[in-house]
Order: sequence, then structure tokens, then C-alpha cells
Amino acid sequence: MDLIFGKNKKEQLEPLKAKVTGRIPAWLQGTLLRNGPGMHTVGESRYNHWFDGLALLHSFTIRDGEVHYRSKYLRSDTYNANIEANRIVVSEFGTMAYPDPCKNIFSKAFSYLSHTIPDFTDNCLINIMKCGDDFYATTETNYIRKIDPWTLETLQKVDYRKYVAINLATSHPHYDGAGDVLNMGTSIVDKGKTKYVIFKIPATVPEAKRKGKSPLRHTEVFCSIPSRSLLSPSYYHSFGISENYIVFLEQPFRLDILKMATAYMRGVSWASCMAFHREDKTYIHIIDQRTRKPVPTKFYTDAMVVFHHVNAYEEGDCILFDVIAYEDNSLYQLFYLANLNKDFEENCRLTSVPTLRRFAVPLHMDKNAEVGSNLIKVASTTATALKEKDDQVYCQPEALYEGLELPRINYAHNGKQYRYVFAAEVQWSPIPTKILKYDILTKSTLKWGEECCWPAEPLFVPAPGAKDEDDGIILSAIVSTDPQKAPFLLILDAKNFTELARASVAVEMHLDLHGLFIPGTDGGTRSQAPAETQAEEAADCQAASQA
Repeated sequence: MDLIFGKNKKEQLEPLKAKVTGRIPAWLQGTLLRNGPGMHTVGESRYNHWFDGLALLHSFTIRDGEVHYRSKYLRSDTYNANIEANRIVVSEFGTMAYPDPCKNIFSKAFSYLSHTIPDFTDNCLINIMKCGDDFYATTETNYIRKIDPWTLETLQKVDYRKYVAINLATSHPHYDGAGDVLNMGTSIVDKGKTKYVIFKIPATVPEAKRKGKSPLRHTEVFCSIPSRSLLSPSYYHSFGISENYIVFLEQPFRLDILKMATAYMRGVSWASCMAFHREDKTYIHIIDQRTRKPVPTKFYTDAMVVFHHVNAYEEGDCILFDVIAYEDNSLYQLFYLANLNKDFEENCRLTSVPTLRRFAVPLHMDKNAEVGSNLIKVASTTATALKEKDDQVYCQPEALYEGLELPRINYAHNGKQYRYVFAAEVQWSPIPTKILKYDILTKSTLKWGEECCWPAEPLFVPAPGAKDEDDGIILSAIVSTDPQKAPFLLILDAKNFTELARASVAVEMHLDLHGLFIPGTDGGTRSQAPAETQAEEAADCQAASQA
């Protein structure tokens, strides 16, 4: 496992032609762009957690049956500071760093003041977000980094706080039919309040308002939800969306702001300031997109931890939403690098298996319904919503499938009724061993797996003119621990899960987290944006910082 998790990966700056076996569909043209941690030691210093590693972008450009691979570290301020110092000097979530190695009392006191609500890292290692014609590497802080998707060059640093008052944001935004971005962030003790903020970034800006400015300048607050606790907001990694509603889970996996304010002085990581409260409830917030207000009924379920929403849609008089749920927060603990070593099988056994759960939430409360009655009338699920005395509703999910993570769907069905989940199968450990397709209707699965192969998140690409939901292909970057087998891009037929082709590359490829596919044939041929365009964007960022 140290080969995958502990070893720093080298960049592949120039496009490297892959060895293709099998046949890539002629219609498949574009670039698979992925993000994940690739550097875990700097000089003699080492990150504590795998999710702390420095972001390494990589891409597979597919054109006319050929595949070219390249990779490049995100040149974030965090990366540059660490490399210049030849040690870790910028704190990550699981690793607290000290710019002054002596940590004398004066520097500690000054740093304490500046870390109360810290200026978080811009090591954007989790996902790639499309915003209009631009692409950004993202993490869960207030920073995103604009990148060139073809050269993997790092461009502008963007601070969400210049446009919306948030300290944290998800790396899993949603996109509507127009390409507008809908995302969520947490505003910590802003004007005496802590709240969850849903915000919208337009894909395009009317010509009269544009004047060369980024769509980010036109970000608007869509809705906000007060946190149930001023100093202990919920952690969340994603949220759900249906045609008319937004689904947000305020879970009892919470960040303690007072502990975080003293973490630097105490020499502990911010991750140590998070705790799971299994005695508490998980509150289900439903926001009406038409009124931009939460539905007044109070919905809740048992304590759980959810990283990934799968999909949500409306059926009858309720919302069905699917998530990958855990009984506790043990998943995060398993990715400490101390566990990902030769004793991996002993150290990294899941105590809570990730389960695909379906919840059903009634959109209208029947005031005449008896206490204890089930308010869900649709026949497509066994999930229940039980009315309680105080007009609260207790939601019990239907367990659909155990042992899967990193779910993806045909995004054309996002917010709509759907049938298929494409995901990575996880068994005794949190590390994926297979790719699977789960059929919600028939409760059946198809799987792909190979000895010593560790697949990344599977991504669905629809075929041109597709009529069926699963008419397309699956792309996944596969890391190999067999020295005789090079890592490769796997291309599966999404219908029957047969292998169509693989593109092997003679590099030490890292295990990534998330990414996207950019259709088209210009991948790798476009150069960086013209100098005058970059100058306009830089001026726009400067103007935003002064706003």
C-alpha cells in the first residue's frame, strides 16, 4: 500500500502516448481530467493524512483512438511555500504546520490570533469544477484555483469570500441545464451567526454586465439555513438536488469552532476538532428552489455520516433521495498514512460499511394523519416517514446495497428519476477493489475487477444520441500494484460492463479522487489563455479583493 499512498509521484509534463489495447469507440473524443493527492512528503516532513497530500492533476486526452497522458502538480500558494522551504509549512486538515520551527511564545501568540478562524489552504486536491468556460481545481476551503485543462497550468487563485461570505465550501457542486453552478458553503460566526449558504454562479453574464469580468463576480446567495449550533456546525461533503428542491443533511459529525480556535496553540490538527455525536439526530433540510425557502416541516433520521449524495427526484407527493451512508466517522480515520502501510489489512478494516440508502420525504404534511402513521404513499420504496407528536417526521431509509462508494450517475438524470448507479466497490477496506453498476429497479449488479488493480471513481460518458440511461461508456483510472502491469485508463461498455479498451501508461500514476470529462477534440492542442485575457482576469480578481 505504501506504493499507492506513501510514495511521491513524479510529474509527466509532456503528453505521453499510451499503449492502447482493444478498441476505443470512434465517437469517444475528449479529455478526462482528474484530481487527487500526489505528494505526501516534503523534505524530511510528512503529512499525517492521505487527504492532506499536495494536489496532482492528471489527464487522459482521447482522440481518434489514441490516448495521451500528462500530469502536473497544482502550483498553489501552499505548494510553492512548501517547496521553497523544503518542508511542510502550510497546515492541512490532518496536519498542523508551523512556519517557525522554534515555535517561540511570541510567534505562537501571533499565529494564535490569525488562526482563530484560519486562513485555510489553497491546496485544491479534491475535484474539478466547470464554471462557464473556465475550470477550477477545488477543495473544501474558501479557495479554488483556476487551471488550464489542456496544459494543466495553474492560473488565478480565487477566494469565494470576495463574492459570498463562506469559510468552507463543498467540492461537489451541481449544474443546471444552462450550466449555472449551484453550491453550498458554511459561514462561521459571521455577524454573530453560523449558517449554511447555498449560492449560485451563472454560467454566462449578459453582455451589458460582462465587461470582461468573470461570472464569479455575479455570484448570488440563493438561500441560507441557520446552523443548529453557533459554534458546532455540521461537516458535509455534498448535497442533493431534485427538479424543484435542494436536499441538505445537517449531520452530527460536527466541527468544534472553539477547539479549532486553539488548535494551533495546542499543536493539534483541525481534524481533531471534529467529532461524531452518535446520540444526536441527522436533520434533513428541504429547500424549495422556487421560493428559495426551507420547507417548514422538521424532518430527521438517525445519526449517520454521509460524504456523497447520489441523486434525488420527486415522485408523487414526496422526494426520494439516495446517499452513501456510514454509521460513524471511522472512514476518515482509516486514511491516516500511519494506517496505510505494510499492516494495511489489519489497520484499515471498515467498522461501518458504506451503504446505499434511499430516503423518502413527504412534501406536504397531512394534519389529519395519526401519530405514528407512515406519510409515504409511493410503492417504489420501503422507506418510511413517520409522523410524530410534535409534528416532526422521523425518516427511516430503505437499504439498497452495501459496500460501495464514489457514486456517479448519468448526469442527464440528475434531479430526475433514474435507474443506474456507477460506483467503486469497497469490501473490508475503504480502498476500492472493483467497479460496479447497480440497477435500482432489479437490485442487480455488474462488476469489473482485476488482481492488484485499484480503480478510481468511475465516470459515465453518454454515447451520441443515446436513448437508454446506460447507453455509453465508463472511464476509470486504474492504479496497479503489480510491477509487471502498468497503470491504465479503463474503458468499459456501460450497458454490459465488458472491457472495450485500456490505455496503459509507463508512469507512477496516483490514486485520484474526483474529476470530469470534457468532450471535444481540442484537448491538448489549446494553449494558455492569451496574455490580455489573463491580465483582464487578474484585474478582475484585484478589483474583487478591494470590493
